[in-house]
Amino acid sequence: MVITLTDTALQKLKGIEINEERSARIDADVAGGCGVSVKFSLIVDEPRRNDTVIEYEGIQIRIDRFTKRYLDEETQIDYCEEQGFLVGESFESSACAIEID
Repeated sequence: MVITLTDTALQKLKGIEINEERSARIDADVAGGCGVSVKFSLIVDEPRRNDTVIEYEGIQIRIDRFTKRYLDEETQIDYCEEQGFLVGESFESSACAIEID
């Protein structure tokens, strides 16, 4: 898995207080019933024991197993003042699996 940050996102992350008790984490918000939508966000949260840790220019970004399975193999993080951190591409699927006997 490859995580890249734009210069803007990198500078913003360097300005946030990150330590052993607070670290940057990519989080997935999954919603839906038959169809699925996934929205990714970058939050600052306490580390979890089984996180995958990816380091980018001295910044550690954590990802839990649940979120990791929805991310693309290559994910970019950007930042803009209006929307905050933008992580990868959120997606929606209207596909349903219905089994008929």
